[in-house]
Amino acid sequence: MKPILFALMFMPAVAMSQTLEECQEAAARNYPLVRQYSLVEKTTQFTLSNIQKGWLPQISVSAQASVQSDVVSWPDEMRTMLNQMGLDIRGLKKDQYRIGIDVSQTLYDGSAIKQQREVAMQQGHVDKAQIDVGIYGLRKRVNELYFGLLLLDEKISLNRELQEVLRVNEETLGKMFRHGTASESDFHTIVAEHLAAKQVADELTSQRSMWKSVLQLLCGISVDTLVEPAPIETTIESRRPELKLYDEQLKLLDAQEKLLHANLLPRLNLFASGYYGYPGYNMFKDMVQHRMSLNGTIGLRLTWNIGAFYTRKNDRSKIDLQRDLTMNRRDMFEFDNRIEQAQGRANVDRYQRMLADDDEIVRLRGSIRKAAASKLAHGIIDIHDFVRDIYNENSASLNRSIHRIEMLKELYDLRYTLNN
Repeated sequence: MKPILFALMFMPAVAMSQTLEECQEAAARNYPLVRQYSLVEKTTQFTLSNIQKGWLPQISVSAQASVQSDVVSWPDEMRTMLNQMGLDIRGLKKDQYRIGIDVSQTLYDGSAIKQQREVAMQQGHVDKAQIDVGIYGLRKRVNELYFGLLLLDEKISLNRELQEVLRVNEETLGKMFRHGTASESDFHTIVAEHLAAKQVADELTSQRSMWKSVLQLLCGISVDTLVEPAPIETTIESRRPELKLYDEQLKLLDAQEKLLHANLLPRLNLFASGYYGYPGYNMFKDMVQHRMSLNGTIGLRLTWNIGAFYTRKNDRSKIDLQRDLTMNRRDMFEFDNRIEQAQGRANVDRYQRMLADDDEIVRLRGSIRKAAASKLAHGIIDIHDFVRDIYNENSASLNRSIHRIEMLKELYDLRYTLNN
């Protein structure tokens, strides 16, 4: 039972420990922008469905009533002759009525519908790539907060060590003061420094609480213990989502250019139209019998809108300009990205050189502080020199921690720059 109880006691602490990758993944899931993926997908599907319906028969229903100023009629001579033969030819009526239906079925559209689908699908790819860019930017924000919290944790830890050193020496000087071997001012100096260190601890704790709240709000998860990431290797190849966005934008322009060409081709439709009304197609009969009749037509229709040729040159020029603009933006991004890579690698090298000497500096400062404690006990140095040596040791340890965490941050920022 005891091992089980022991494990249960530590489960909450383990559950709230988060790595940098876990925080980045949680932030990507929690960010409201992620919901736009499904919205873009649904919008694209609706658009594609509407475009595909262009192959369905196009049906229109109409009703019409009109009165004409004149109608087709027999010549007077012909009417007189027909009357003499006993035929009453009254001619067409000036009021006309019809209820009709027209049906048109596309047989050939010059691949316009296909290209419209390509444009719609490619626009969906562009929209998703744009969302990828927005969500990828969260990684930099998570990096800033995560490494900022790690640095605050180091400062809090070193502040505890500083307080412990000051507490031990406060007790020592207290005993010396009570035995008359140390002055009251020396004792009060070390007490004041201990209190100042506690104030710094309170400020650091408050700052950490604020940063932790921001990180938890960004990630949507509880974050307590942070795991310091290990150093990583990066390549020189960049796989940033911005590059994919530019590629998708260029593909969209290619699809739009193909659609422009498809709009220049003729269209072939099968059509049928019919109506019930007066007059019908047989006007001679309708001149004699003023009655409603059914009428219909079926056939093939070839249409070619040559008006598209008028704007073709300008439309292609606009697409070419958009392509050049997109390529220029891509070149600018790659140029700036290379500069960021160079700066990041230079910073990593700089921190590595600093870290090479930090351990020795901390060791030397520790030795100096210990020697100063012995000198203070024998009255060789004053309290101010001793406090200075304590802070010099703490500052050396703090600088080592800052250099280590800043180097890690530069490595992971470099990974963000390259998307390795």
